[in-house]
Amino acid sequence: MAKLKVITNYLDTLLGTSTVPNDSSNNGLQVEGAATINKVVFGVDASLELAEKAVEANADMIFVHHGLSWGNGFKKITGIDAKRFKTLLNHDISLYAAHLPLDAHPAIGHNAIIAKKLKLHNCRSFAKYAGIEIGVMGELSKGMGVASFAEFVEQQLNLKTTTYGIRKGKIKKIGVISGGAGSDGVIAAGKEGLECLITGEIGHSSWHIIKETGIAVIAGGHYDTEKPGVIAVMEDLENMFDVECEFIDIPTGL
Repeated sequence: MAKLKVITNYLDTLLGTSTVPNDSSNNGLQVEGAATINKVVFGVDASLELAEKAVEANADMIFVHHGLSWGNGFKKITGIDAKRFKTLLNHDISLYAAHLPLDAHPAIGHNAIIAKKLKLHNCRSFAKYAGIEIGVMGELSKGMGVASFAEFVEQQLNLKTTTYGIRKGKIKKIGVISGGAGSDGVIAAGKEGLECLITGEIGHSSWHIIKETGIAVIAGGHYDTEKPGVIAVMEDLENMFDVECEFIDIPTGL
């Protein structure tokens, strides 16, 4: 077991939650429960289903990438919000969230882990968002065709992909922005001279930008591209503290 305060202080330091003040997520401890932690469950999204599964698992704490508190916080706690909070508070379960700090972390962030799994080298950060660079760019050791690279991405990350854009020839310069890179992410990748961007999902507004920049975009799903960092934090916490840890997979298919 471990004290909640000790674990949250460790996570705050590990993830640098205070260094991203412009994040729309209120990173850190969002719901305070029991003072002593025996089990922590991990998930991508805070939801009623995750809270209920945490209860079933006898967990004392939940760690997520997408928390419940955003922006200026809650004005009213009603409807689905009331059900979520009621489930947590009735069972003394704490909720901790790390959004952009987990995207951008150079070692256990989603993008750093994806870049490592794709065997990119000469990696560095790019794509500034909310005051920090959240993406990772690097190079393949050998050029690959887009279709072959998409297959490689699926194999290495264990997910399904959709490819956007038409790019002929082989690609080597790759960018990674997990979740929803958006038009800004595609533009940032184009400015860096990247030939391919790995992300989670692409919206309608990005279509013409992709076409006009000539970049290939490989989307692996918002949810699936934001599991790596959560699992990495789980493994780190399990090594650092005498607490039981479990990842709860609740895929959205998006």
